[in-house]
Amino acid sequence: MRTKSSKRNKINVVTLGCSKNLYDSEVLMGQLKANDKEVVHEDPNDEGNIVVINTCGFIGKAKEESINTILHYAEKKAEGLVDKIFVTGCLSERYKPDLEKEIPDVDEYFGTHDLPNLLKVLEADYKHELIGERLTTTPKHYAYLKIAEGCDRPCSFCAIPIMRGKHKSTPIEELVIEATKLAEKGIKELILIAQDLTYYGLDIYKKRELAKLLKELVKVDGIEWIRLHYAFPAGFPLDVLEVMKNEPKVCNYLDIPLQHINTEILKSMRRGTTRDKTLNLIKEFRNEVPEMAIRTTLIIGYPGETEEIFEELKQWVIDSRFDRLGAFAYSHEENTHAGSLNDDVPEDVKEARVAEIMEIQAQISFELNQEKVGKRFKCLFDKKDGNYFIGRTEFDSPDVDNEVLIDATKHYIQVGQFVNIKITEAGDFDLYGEPV
Repeated sequence: MRTKSSKRNKINVVTLGCSKNLYDSEVLMGQLKANDKEVVHEDPNDEGNIVVINTCGFIGKAKEESINTILHYAEKKAEGLVDKIFVTGCLSERYKPDLEKEIPDVDEYFGTHDLPNLLKVLEADYKHELIGERLTTTPKHYAYLKIAEGCDRPCSFCAIPIMRGKHKSTPIEELVIEATKLAEKGIKELILIAQDLTYYGLDIYKKRELAKLLKELVKVDGIEWIRLHYAFPAGFPLDVLEVMKNEPKVCNYLDIPLQHINTEILKSMRRGTTRDKTLNLIKEFRNEVPEMAIRTTLIIGYPGETEEIFEELKQWVIDSRFDRLGAFAYSHEENTHAGSLNDDVPEDVKEARVAEIMEIQAQISFELNQEKVGKRFKCLFDKKDGNYFIGRTEFDSPDVDNEVLIDATKHYIQVGQFVNIKITEAGDFDLYGEPV
């Protein structure tokens, strides 16, 4: 017999997918808190009697994780451990009719732009005056700052425009207010995110204004690092390099998903660039900001990727020596342009190629890390884990890049603080050091 849960009116927000989803969850939680609602984020010990699942619908594996999470809470609801389930985010935006049919135990499904309606069913009012107010879930010293929503790019493999809509930049003055409020709470590092940073400003200012935004954000007292994530290569505003070079607060770091190097594949992907343009862009980055760490992402096994084309990609990775590189197997997505192509690279071949690329990158990362031994770096420390304090250089973003490990049995470091570290040893993805 089903019994009502004993936990009353506590809302548990569960976030899946990327940092942009995490940001959206933080905004939702900020609104709920302003409405005097009790809210937790993925608290394993106290799950709350109302669950909001913020889903990801980007590629196959992410969709599978989202569906499994919904089913997990549907089971808890059937057992009487949860009273209500609400689902929001990208998967819900994209597949709402299918989800309503297949998992009817969910009380209601919402899309990516349905925050006021979601708040309404949670018996909360949307407060327009809460610009920049979020309940951050990251460590207290860094936060994501979403500068735009949606995407206008026509990439053949990507369903983000279907789920997130057209590109919409947030005005500079609003972002400065948000950054100031974050700094007042002790945030030292801002990680700028969007589906496409490169496009920032074109819709509201009629020109690319990422450089201008950076010049305003560096004026915020308390912010010491500003990091750029998810820049699109075509139309990259080169004035950003000037700001990066001259403003110490702007990290010498750029996350720029290049996806491939073969011109025919790039053309089919609708990336608006070619092999030569890509090579020239990377050359420009390294000429203008020699210390810049470049992080990129590749799609492996896209339709038409022959062995010969893969060899070209592989050689380019070897030659480019990117500081950071991630690769994932192509996922055939319905309602995308590439969805009409023949998905002609077998899954096992895709996975083998991904493994080969990542093995090459591990060796490159090891060699680049060896060059850091004996050098000193300003590091920001994120946490203590076991016998190590774990931090990062300006060339590393949290959760995805290299970490700097300090032996906690020999040294004490305050989490959330900057410390100068001398690197004493290095592996593929970890650096070991001591305070100086």
